[in-house]
Amino acid sequence: MAKTKASRPRLRDLYDSKVKADLQKEFSFGNVMEIPKLDKIVLNMGVKGAVSDSKKVKKAVTEMALISGQAPVVTRAKKSIAAFKVREDMPLGCKVTLRGAKMYEFLDRLIQIALPRVRDFRGVKATAFDGRGNYALGLTEQLVFPEISYDDVDDIRGMDIIICTTAKTNDEAYALLKGFNMPFAK
Repeated sequence: MAKTKASRPRLRDLYDSKVKADLQKEFSFGNVMEIPKLDKIVLNMGVKGAVSDSKKVKKAVTEMALISGQAPVVTRAKKSIAAFKVREDMPLGCKVTLRGAKMYEFLDRLIQIALPRVRDFRGVKATAFDGRGNYALGLTEQLVFPEISYDDVDDIRGMDIIICTTAKTNDEAYALLKGFNMPFAK
């Protein structure tokens, strides 16, 4: 039986066919290796109340796994802080790093499905770049992802989404994400 070639993510095809050429033309890169591309996407979820109830972290891990399609890593406290009742090595949240096809699939779902489902959505801020071509945004609830069933949710949890690119400036990263139809606010 012959192996079937796995279908490539839609955004990867868009990048190879259109975005790459547009970026090279706009910024006049001499070498194709200079053209910015997506490096990774990091999802981070801190769990409110994880100190008093460790089951909340397990629930957050299962929800993050549904959203990302990959098993998350539990983040733990590095040192004890008595004022917050946190002990060293206590689970406080979870994170996952997406690369390759899963990264493109997640970004596609974020742009096409999740962000338009945010209440009173007017676009994401164009000022959330870090100066080195990375973009960070926060979501206040995990319910905007269609993989999460409203009936199964016990707590509303937010998450941070960091999109890391190989761009050297904010303008290059903005043009890259704009090429992927990221809905920036006017």
